[in-house]
Amino acid sequence: MTTQSPNDPLHGVTLKMILTELVEELGWEELGRRIDIRCFTHTPSISSSLKFLRRTPWAREKVEEMYLRLKM
Repeated sequence: MTTQSPNDPLHGVTLKMILTELVEELGWEELGRRIDIRCFTHTPSISSSLKFLRRTPWAREKVEEMYLRLKM
């Protein structure tokens, strides 16, 4: 896990905020197409996806990377 600092573009941004914004911008179907993980493709919800992403560092990194690419 990386140390957060004010220079980190994700500083102060929660995983829930990231996921909610991605779903609003892309929708579940597109999110599941771009990051092929079951919590996005089979009966997706914010709460189930957050549980998975919090336990799965590689998946969380992919979501954070996508968020940063869309924001830059």
